[in-house]
Amino acid sequence: MASDDNDQVVKEVDNYFRLYKSGRVERFYDARGSFYVPPSPQNPSDGVLSKDVSISSHVSARLYLPKNTTTTAQKVLPVLVYYHGGGLVAESAFFNRTHAYVNSLASELNMIAVSVEYRLAPEVDVPTIYEDCWTALQWVALHAHDEKSTIVNNDSWLTNHGDFSRVFLAGDSGGGNLVYHMTMRAGKESLSNGMKITGSIFSYPYFLFPNIAIDEGVATKIWGHICPPLESGLLSPSESPLINPLSEKASSLSGLGCSRILVCGGKKDDIIPLGIVVQFVEGVKESGWNGELEYLEVDDIHVCQIYKPDCDEAKRMMKCYADFIYR
Repeated sequence: MASDDNDQVVKEVDNYFRLYKSGRVERFYDARGSFYVPPSPQNPSDGVLSKDVSISSHVSARLYLPKNTTTTAQKVLPVLVYYHGGGLVAESAFFNRTHAYVNSLASELNMIAVSVEYRLAPEVDVPTIYEDCWTALQWVALHAHDEKSTIVNNDSWLTNHGDFSRVFLAGDSGGGNLVYHMTMRAGKESLSNGMKITGSIFSYPYFLFPNIAIDEGVATKIWGHICPPLESGLLSPSESPLINPLSEKASSLSGLGCSRILVCGGKKDDIIPLGIVVQFVEGVKESGWNGELEYLEVDDIHVCQIYKPDCDEAKRMMKCYADFIYR
């Protein structure tokens, strides 16, 4: 009887996850068409080498380096720290679509990319996910030190080829939420060795606002299951400053810790409605943030650049990214 009780489902979101009373989490990766793919440390894929590194006991990453960099003495490239999507509850830096997409970013943008593997909810709480992502960003920043040999667990691709005066963050959907929190934290706390974030790219960012109702949407369902206890005075999960950057409890967007921002939203996005993205953009403008803000409206579905990488809008996004980084 106890065994049957442990098999009781306590939380579930279709095509994402199922949490049992025992604490076991089942994810529906077969239904999502998601699966692990290995890196390519020796044989480049589309001209890019990749490898996996361990950052801490809980955090790892897949690194990407354009192959032509290794044949050019001391060539340095911009550094991209990428946070994958999946609503903070699914996917991986090591899965097929994320790997293919970040590989294409490194190739098309000619950057070193660090794709972060962080822990997921509901096994851990949302603040723990943020801490994992900050750990990865601080690890990247450690490589900005002139004395590279003093770095614990350093990586030669970053030490030999990273230009730490040009560091960018990017994330899609749930990854966009992570970019927001990392950029805000970088505005309050110093990154190691004084490293600064040049620009942050928010693509279809996972935000929720009470005045934009998507009650039956998957984004609302997921957040309802993983939202930490609300602070005093807040009435609904969508008012949490973790998911709502315009919440009365959220820090002012004027504190965003980067010089440039690019925000992308989809006209046909049925997960994160375009109105949410537009409202965030307006919030940044009204905050008095002292930086350059760009907004790209994409005429396609949620994260089309990952699910339809060869479509015209995905190609337009890649060009916009290139212009944003190499202006």
